[in-house]
Amino acid sequence: MKQKAYAAAGVDIDLGNRVKATLPQLLASTHRREVLGKVGGFGGLFALDVRRYRQPVLVSSVDGVGTKLKLAFAMDRHDTIGQDLVNHCVNDIAVLGAEPLFFLDYLGTGKLEPHVFTDIVKGFVKACTENNCSLIGGETAQMPGFYQKGEYDLSGTIVGVVEKSRMLDGARNIKRGDAIIGIASSGLHTNGYSLARKILFDQLKLKVTSRVPGIKARLGDELLKVHVSYGPLVQSLISKFNRPGKSNGIRGLAHITGGGFIDNIPRVLPKSLDAIIRLGSWELSPLFQLLRDKGGVDGTELYQVFNMGIGMTVVADGEKADAVLRAIQKAGHPAWIIGEIAKGRGKTQLR
Repeated sequence: MKQKAYAAAGVDIDLGNRVKATLPQLLASTHRREVLGKVGGFGGLFALDVRRYRQPVLVSSVDGVGTKLKLAFAMDRHDTIGQDLVNHCVNDIAVLGAEPLFFLDYLGTGKLEPHVFTDIVKGFVKACTENNCSLIGGETAQMPGFYQKGEYDLSGTIVGVVEKSRMLDGARNIKRGDAIIGIASSGLHTNGYSLARKILFDQLKLKVTSRVPGIKARLGDELLKVHVSYGPLVQSLISKFNRPGKSNGIRGLAHITGGGFIDNIPRVLPKSLDAIIRLGSWELSPLFQLLRDKGGVDGTELYQVFNMGIGMTVVADGEKADAVLRAIQKAGHPAWIIGEIAKGRGKTQLR
C-alpha cells in the first residue's frame, strides 16, 4: 500500500489514532461522576455539582515540567513525567484551598512513539487517580522538524473548586507571630533543572548513571523522583484546623516552585510582614548538599532557584503550629517549623 503523503511528511495520523484508541481504557480510573461525554470529543465536559457549595469559586492553573524532561530523555524513562505535571498543577491550586476537578494535557513531539506516549499517559492517570481528579481531554501534536529527535514537550491545565468562605488568602489572614512550617519535597520537583544539570553534568562531569555518596539511586533516577502532591494533605488540614467564622489555624500556603523561597512565599504575605526562614532548621538531603557545596552558587540564589528540600510552606497560627506540624507528620510527610512571620515589607528573609 502506498504511504500517505502526510505520513511521508512525518505526521502519521493513522498511528496517532491507533495510539489514542487505548485512551478510554487507560483513563477509566480517573473518572468522576461529574464527567459527561466520552474521551476524544472536541471539548471535555464536566457538570459541576453546585449543590455542594454555597459560593463555588473555580480555580485554574497551567504549567509544564521544564528541563526535567532532559533527564527523562537521557534515561529513556517516561513513566514519572506525567505524574510530575499533574502533581505540580494540583499543588498550585491547593495553596488556595481548592480541590482538583479535572485535568487536560498537551503533548508536542516530532515523531509519536507509542510506548513513550503510553508511559506518559499512565503517569497522568496515576497522579489523577491519587488526587481524585479526572483526566477529561488533551491534545497530542505531531510536528516533525520542530523538536530534536526523541524529544517532546508537555504542559497541563487543571481546574479545581473551592468554597469562597474557605478560600485561603494569606495576605488577609497572616499575622505577626505566625509560624512557618516546611513540608519536605522529594527532591528538585520540577524546578531548577537547568542550573542543576549545568552543575552536575557540565561542571562536575557526572553522568545520569553516576553513583553519588549518600544517594542510593543512580543520579538520573534521583533527579527523576516524582514531584510530591500536597493536595490531599492540604484538604485534610483545612478540614481539621479551619472553621468558617472562627480563627483559622492554617493562614496561608506557598508552593515552593520556580522562584524558591525568595519569590514564592511573598506571594501570600501582607505588604507589612516578612517571612523569616531559619536556615539549618531542617536537614538538607545529599543532593542539595552537593549542589550547595560544589555548585559555586550564591547562598541566596540557591534558595531562589531550588526548593532546597521544602516543597510547600504552611503559615500557621503560632498557638496551633505544633498541632498542625503533628498532623502533617502523622499524614506521612516529614515537616519542620522553619521560621516565623515578623514585621517587614512583604519579603522573605534568610537567617
